[in-house]
Amino acid sequence: MGFKVYVDGQEGTTGLRIHEYLARRGDIELLRIAPELRKDTAERARLLNAADVAFLCLPDAASREAAALVTNPNTCLIDASTAFRTDPGWVFGLPELAPQQRERLRRSKRIANPGCHASSFILLLRPLVDAGLVPANLPLAATSITGYSGGGKKMIEQYQAVPKEPALTSPRPYALTLTHKHLPEMMAHTGLVAPPLLLPVVADYYKGLAVSVPLHRSQLPAAATPEALQSAFERRYAGERFVQVRPLRDAATLEGGFFDVQACNDSNRVDIFVFASEAQILLMSRLDNLGKGASGAAVQAMNVHLGVDEGLGL
Repeated sequence: MGFKVYVDGQEGTTGLRIHEYLARRGDIELLRIAPELRKDTAERARLLNAADVAFLCLPDAASREAAALVTNPNTCLIDASTAFRTDPGWVFGLPELAPQQRERLRRSKRIANPGCHASSFILLLRPLVDAGLVPANLPLAATSITGYSGGGKKMIEQYQAVPKEPALTSPRPYALTLTHKHLPEMMAHTGLVAPPLLLPVVADYYKGLAVSVPLHRSQLPAAATPEALQSAFERRYAGERFVQVRPLRDAATLEGGFFDVQACNDSNRVDIFVFASEAQILLMSRLDNLGKGASGAAVQAMNVHLGVDEGLGL
């Protein structure tokens, strides 16, 4: 018998993709709820408590309600909502966050899966803040462009409708109130003391995400040269199978002249870049917003917790 896994909210984009990852594995027994019982609290509670690992792919309030149904101390919850990402009782599900993070994931029965924009941003900033190359109090801005699948079923239907609304054919900046739901975790897990100004942009393609963070060298410590930032990334992510640090001023990207936002699609990989001139530095990272930005990250965290090969099924 393999590990018993239940996905609460398996009809959504993240839940469906987790099912796809796990259905191919021989070490996993997927617990399934009858369609007519999907909203039956007693049946959901039974399956949640029968699972070795239960994924919560639900809105925030529903995730909190589902978590309260779990009384089995052996059930590990992995929540895909924003409900618990800064909760001290939950471990942030980003194994590459810090050297001790995998051990925390192995020990914990409560894991909060990171957001897509946040994962890309945190992997860029946490090593630099830790190394003292980016001051924790430095005001930062970030632009994140993403495919429309990150908006869930309703947005996917809008973009795939025929005919398509003309406004959907061009990139659309959003979260213009400057209160995006990923900001708290972006601060909490980088060490920044002020929320970055995040401008997310959704565009007319299915998936793929890239975050860019501009830096003025005059605002950085003298030691924060492009070479020093590059070295900090290379040290932190040495040996990480899912994080690839590209060469400083990546020649292949510069030769083409354009950044390929979708180059990590259908993988669990994150690519890290440092571009620089005499006065400015541009940090960039890209990932598949449905892979390392959502379902792939959740399965990776499960693998770490269970003590199996971290890339199993990915």
